[in-house]
Amino acid sequence: MKKYLRISYCIIICLTVGFFSGKITQSSITTWYPTLIKPVFNPPNWVFAPVWTMLYTFMGIAAGLIWNEIENQQKEVKVALQYFILQLGLNALWSYLFFGLQNLLLASIEIILLLLVMLECYKLFKPLNTTAAKLFIPYIAWVSFATLLTFSIYYLNNF
Repeated sequence: MKKYLRISYCIIICLTVGFFSGKITQSSITTWYPTLIKPVFNPPNWVFAPVWTMLYTFMGIAAGLIWNEIENQQKEVKVALQYFILQLGLNALWSYLFFGLQNLLLASIEIILLLLVMLECYKLFKPLNTTAAKLFIPYIAWVSFATLLTFSIYYLNNF
């Protein structure tokens, strides 16, 4: 398979996960979410779609770059992509827990697991392709911020 096709497939997969996560979010964004007490550093709603679109695109490029290393380091690539798939699933699960189930506690716990898997993914990507690892840095930064935001919203609405 051509290298650019692998990258394209990965981008499409990531954007598709993002699309369905957004569908879960939409049902609560105008009803339940506005009723929550949020911290002063909560971004306006319009920020989330472009940021996530960029992050899903970066994730897809990163995964495609790793996949392109399959001929050189098959075992390492397979492990790295397994972690990538796991973090992508956890990413989607967070949207379901937070917006779908409206369970702030589970979402707060799950996002820590997501962040840990993302960090492991970064660690596995780095020796395979430094560009792929660097593309994960904005994602890690955003989810770190989202972790603080999630815990803050949980705290403000429960204590």
